[in-house]
Amino acid sequence: MKGTLIVLGITALAFGGAATLGTMAHARWGICPAWEGSWGGGSGVVALDEVPDVVGRYLAAYGEPDLVVGEIMKFSNHFYVEVREKSTGRGAIELLVLRDGLVRPEPGPNMMWNAKYGHRGMMGVPRRASGEMRLSPGEALALAQSYLDRSSPGLAVGDEAEPFYGYYTIHTVRNGEIVGMLSVHGSTGEVWVHTWHGSFLGMMSLTS
Repeated sequence: MKGTLIVLGITALAFGGAATLGTMAHARWGICPAWEGSWGGGSGVVALDEVPDVVGRYLAAYGEPDLVVGEIMKFSNHFYVEVREKSTGRGAIELLVLRDGLVRPEPGPNMMWNAKYGHRGMMGVPRRASGEMRLSPGEALALAQSYLDRSSPGLAVGDEAEPFYGYYTIHTVRNGEIVGMLSVHGSTGEVWVHTWHGSFLGMMSLTS
């Protein structure tokens, strides 16, 4: 029993140390909560046309002048927001805005595959990957359609594969209507379906 308590104590110290190091890493490297944590909330029910302002304040609060809202999709569970770089027009990060205005990073590819804005390396050292992808947008669409043909007959991919740093995000459609989205890894071709949105209710685009 005494040995067990010692082991538990060591484990607790290890986790506590890891938490402390994580805090130090955030302070030292300034990891932007656009992909680490959340912001806002408690302001009442947010409407679709209010989302750009909510996300704009969020980005401004963390000093990201090159990032702008590109596309907003309204789902039954939340709003999905595609954020792009003004300087390149390329997808940067994907956010979720809850009905009360809470902003948080989208799980999945946005965190795990994003070579520029996703999870950082040990002690917060930024990744230096360029986000270059072996697959073209057309190849990503073909791989995604092949996956849907096997897993969800009747579901099709949209017309465009939106490039982010390390992956593409693609709308899924049924009978010509958007129903959801998925992402394709830009090098391995792995498909990751966004299963957390709920039913699609509408959208708006702010940049071309």
